Formats: sequence, structure tokens, C-alpha cells
Amino acid sequence: MEINTPATIGPGEFFPVVGVGPHEQPWPIGDHYDSELLENGDRRNVLDKYRYWSVEAIVADLDTKRHKLHIAIENWQHDLNIGSVVRTANAFNVSAVHIVGKRDWNKRGAMVTDRYLKVIHHPTIAEFASWCKENNLPIIGIDNVPSSEHLEGSQLPESCVLLFGQEGAGMSDEGVEVCEVLYAIEQYGSTRSMNASAAGAIAMYHWALQHLPKKKGLAL
Repeated sequence: MEINTPATIGPGEFFPVVGVGPHEQPWPIGDHYDSELLENGDRRNVLDKYRYWSVEAIVADLDTKRHKLHIAIENWQHDLNIGSVVRTANAFNVSAVHIVGKRDWNKRGAMVTDRYLKVIHHPTIAEFASWCKENNLPIIGIDNVPSSEHLEGSQLPESCVLLFGQEGAGMSDEGVEVCEVLYAIEQYGSTRSMNASAAGAIAMYHWALQHLPKKKGLAL
């Protein structure tokens, strides 16, 4: 049902129209459908099964199948990478994303995916660590500090929180202290660190390879 009709944006330039147009009559029946989307079309970047569904209905369905993984980010600055990590966390349907530090964060990179998962704010590392202890979630740090072990070949707990530091500055000393273990992603080039959102995607995929079932016809 996906429509990719080219639309003109300038002389000789085109871009695909994402999504689907208005639904033909008679409309499907169900509380999960959004009447405005049925009437005007659904141009959101959502799976085909969620076309014309309301945001609330999509979230309710995702809540029935959340994975046991949590993602946490130390927010020292208005970092665009945080939004990208949130978007990846949505792709893996994690239980929640935790923003530690400043409440405000740059949501542009999330591409509105923050609407489809729970975002929890913790003012300090101490309060974040206390929440994790109360919920029996070990904190696994992802950063290339001297004490880090190799992520490659490691076994991650199914229920855990992956904690990522700030782009460039890395994880704070307080963040390092609350981690049960720290892992670094092996690098083979000249730079000391990689993009924070890229590191987040690699770590989440590493967890998924260990704990999520492979779909038929796909090799993870």
C-alpha cells in the first residue's frame, strides 16, 4: 500500500512522496484508526501495519511487545546525536529511553520517533542509578575509557540499561562509577572515538543478535 510518487521540487528535481493517500471508502472500522488520517492520507514514516492508526493506538500496540532493553544518555549539551539514538531505540522497540542531566535535548534527529516510546528524565546520575537499582536493571556503559572491555564477543544481559556518554566528551566520572561493566567498540582507523549515535546503533544491534529471534527470510 506504500506510495512513492515523485513530486517536483525544482527544475529537474524530484523526491518521493512517503506514505499513503486518503483511504478509499468504505473506511475500515476500529478504535485504532485516526479519522483525519483516513480522510487526508498518512505520510508518516511508520510500518505498513500502522498506516492510518492514531499515535496512541500505535504506542499501545508497541507496549505489548517492548523488549527488556533500556537506553540511557548523559545529556550535558543540546546534542543532536541524542535524537538519533532515540530513533534507533525506537527501531529496536526498547522499554524506555533515559535522559540523564538536562531535561531539554535536540529532538530533530529523533524524527518524531520519541512519540512512540517512553522517555524518562533523571536530573542526576545518582537518581538514575537509584531508579535502575529499584528496577533490578544493571547499567552497562558503552565508552572507550581505559577500563573498558571489548564489546565484541561479550554477552549482554537481556534486561539491562546501556548508558552512553556525550559526543566528544564521553561519559562522566560519575557515569563510569555506576556501571557494572564498560565496553568499547573496536576501531581500526585513526580517530579516537566514533559518532555517538553510530556507537548506539552498534551496541543495540549487538544486544539484539543475542536476545531477539530471527525473522524468517532475514539473517540478523
